[in-house]
Amino acid sequence: MQITDTIADLLTRIRNASTAKHATVDIPASNMKKSITQILLDEGYIKDYKVIDDGKQGTIRVTLKYDENRNSVITGLRRVSKPGLRIYAGCEDLPKVMKGLGVAIISTSKGVITDKKARELNVGGEVLAFIW
Repeated sequence: MQITDTIADLLTRIRNASTAKHATVDIPASNMKKSITQILLDEGYIKDYKVIDDGKQGTIRVTLKYDENRNSVITGLRRVSKPGLRIYAGCEDLPKVMKGLGVAIISTSKGVITDKKARELNVGGEVLAFIW
C-alpha cells in the first residue's frame, strides 16, 4: 500500500497506539521520521525510540510514555502542513501551540526543529505538526 503522507501516518500510528494503551508502536523509518521522534523524545512526550535495521527501509520502535494513572502524556497530535496544502511561517509568525504548553514541529533550513528553537535561530519554515 502506497502512503502519500508519511508524517501523518507517523502521527496517526502514535495517536492510535496511545489511545489503545500500547507500550510500543512500530513505524517505517525515514530520516524525517527519525528527527520528529527525536524531538518527541527531547520534549518528553515519549520514553524512548530505537531504529531497527532490517536490511531494507528499517523500522522505528517508539516506546510510549504514560503517567501514573495510565493516561497518555500526549493529549493531542495534529498534522498542519499537508501534501495538498503546505503551510509556511516566517520566524516572526511561528505559531504557539496551546499558548506555549505544546510544541510545533518546523522543517527549516537548519533541520527539523521545535518552534522555540526556530525562534532562537531566527528561521522560519514549513509547519509540520502540533503536539500537546
